[in-house]
Amino acid sequence: MLVGIEGKIEVKEPTYLHLNVGGLIYEVNVSVNSSNAIEGKEVRLFVTQILREDADLLYGFVDRNEKKMFDTLLKINGVGPKVAQAVCSTFTPETFARIVASKDVGLLKRVPGIGPKAASRILVELADFIIESGETKQGATEQNEAVLALESLGFKKEAIRKALSGESGDTATLVKIALKKLQRL
Repeated sequence: MLVGIEGKIEVKEPTYLHLNVGGLIYEVNVSVNSSNAIEGKEVRLFVTQILREDADLLYGFVDRNEKKMFDTLLKINGVGPKVAQAVCSTFTPETFARIVASKDVGLLKRVPGIGPKAASRILVELADFIIESGETKQGATEQNEAVLALESLGFKKEAIRKALSGESGDTATLVKIALKKLQRL
């Protein structure tokens, strides 16, 4: 199973790349967001490989959270790689997490290939979708400190992540918000 690919870009289009990896040229499908983030002739991508009877497909991502979003969408019944790629092209992982948290069907219906029923199903099945905070992101340190503090009190990481989903503030504020939410669970 491939999990990453690094090579020289031979062809770059908005939704795919041809990568030369040691003399072999691979076609890697990418979202418009990943394509726009790629600069230069060399690239390193996180990859999801989809094997079918009639195809061996590679989907590449510059951002680990975008790959997580794509893989999570594929687990939903009725969502295939093309629709998942369209979601990744339309929304950044941060925006998608906010849409899921606010249950905004209208915004999700803007994605080509997603109607009202599919949008509702996606929002229900991904109610706990959370992106991983990177150390360079604003507020990531406060989130991580709040998680550690709550774990030391005996709460489970998954419950903490749900309680902190979409919240922001300093560490003390995040801990207070999460404690209130965790009492209700």
